[in-house]
Amino acid sequence: MPDQISSPAPRSATDLFSDPLDSHPLWFKPSLFLSPNFDSESYITELRTFVPFDTLRSELQAHLSSLNHELIDLINRDYADFVNLSTKLVDVDSAVLRMRAPLLELRDKIQGFRGAVEGSLLALKDGLSQRAEATAAREVLELLLDTFHVVSKVEKLIKELPSVASDWSNGDVNPVQKKNASGLQHVENGTTNLRETQSMLLERIASEMNRLNFYIAHAQNLPFIQNMEKRIRSASLLLDASLGHCFVDGLEHWDANAIYNCLRAYAAVDSTSNAEEIFRTTIVAPLIQKVIPHGSSGGLVSGASGDELENDYQQIKKYVENDCKLLLEISSAENSGLHVFDFLANSILKEVLAAIQKGKPGAFSPGRPKEFLKNYKSSLDFLAYLEGYCPSRAAVAKFRAEPVYVEFMKQWKVGVYFSLRFQEIAGALDSALTASSLVLVQNYQSDENSQNLTLKQSVTLLESLRSCWSEEVLVLSCSDKFLRLSLQLLSRYSNWLSSGLAARKKGSAGANPGCEWALSAAPDDFVYLLFKE
Repeated sequence: MPDQISSPAPRSATDLFSDPLDSHPLWFKPSLFLSPNFDSESYITELRTFVPFDTLRSELQAHLSSLNHELIDLINRDYADFVNLSTKLVDVDSAVLRMRAPLLELRDKIQGFRGAVEGSLLALKDGLSQRAEATAAREVLELLLDTFHVVSKVEKLIKELPSVASDWSNGDVNPVQKKNASGLQHVENGTTNLRETQSMLLERIASEMNRLNFYIAHAQNLPFIQNMEKRIRSASLLLDASLGHCFVDGLEHWDANAIYNCLRAYAAVDSTSNAEEIFRTTIVAPLIQKVIPHGSSGGLVSGASGDELENDYQQIKKYVENDCKLLLEISSAENSGLHVFDFLANSILKEVLAAIQKGKPGAFSPGRPKEFLKNYKSSLDFLAYLEGYCPSRAAVAKFRAEPVYVEFMKQWKVGVYFSLRFQEIAGALDSALTASSLVLVQNYQSDENSQNLTLKQSVTLLESLRSCWSEEVLVLSCSDKFLRLSLQLLSRYSNWLSSGLAARKKGSAGANPGCEWALSAAPDDFVYLLFKE
């Protein structure tokens, strides 16, 4: 037996009493070398960012030496098996030849089976692709057929509408039926039933048009749909005309069922703006014209009484209560599905705004503060009245967010109004404080508003402060500005008094103009002021 590999030299005292040979720094992890994704370059690059190259090299050499020691120990431990390995491998080449033939045969079979599977898979993919194309073509064909059927159905339903719809609203009847009251009642009931039937039919047509619009949105680029555009447009125009006439007829005759059905039809075809405009021009505009006469060209109509709006708003409220309440209640009913309409903003408020702009444009002018404030508060009260018809807080928020509401509020130049009031109030106090001498108030004890004040300047300050918070001046939306103005008035009065006393001590006004009153006042006046003020 060959000589065994010599064992490693005995360890020195340093090796025995120092750290073990297999101890490594915390940054060195030998287990990473066994990872299947180990990359030497990335490993070295990562460690070199915080480990010196010499230290890394020495640590790797130490680890290599440790591995060599382990390999030698392993060979020495199983040396007999290692030596007998070559003697046990007898006739290896013949064994390899015997196994090669069946392995080659197995490989050929696997390749043949793989080719068959790939062919079947390709054929299956082609079949699925053709099936998907056929399904898509079938869906398009079904869509076109449904579109054609819906168009035909809409045209058929439109033909069922009466050719002369005005006969329903006029209630033309046979003269024989007018001979007695029962006959008239029967005719009226028949007219109402016809109107309701028409509205129900229009609602049905509108639902079909809604479905038709859905189909067109999904197939609008197809030639078949393009060829039918003329028929679709014609049906849409006929529906709008018939629906508008029926809606007006229902409004004029206070037919709640007809109005409800027409509103549902408008909502189905997403034409809420048309309903709001019809209600504005048919019902609201004539009523507002009676209250605020105005021409269509926007010119002021002769005979319009001033620019006050309070009485006009009172009349408009009565008209809303008497002539618009039915529609507002129908559109705001719970679970009615008609909350998409906003007749308060887009019909009533819109017409009121247009009437004021044309008939009383001076009502928005802040040049006359008293009239402006009165009209502004009346307008806020009118808006609060309209908000009373909103069924919920969400409806109120929606009403206030409407463009018409925002435009209406923009007409009131509250900032300009405050500027005018600021000049008026601050100017009055400044005029009193710039007087060259003290002005005593005569008979101040009999004046309740003076609060027993002695100086006219003090009385003016008190009046200015009261003006800031009086109902005839204050605007709640500008309360912060009026508070700042009040503090400025107090500061102005305090500076006037302190600067005057300082000038009195110096004996000259110096660089502080407006202190002449302190120089010209007698000493008794100051004593009198200290005890009276």
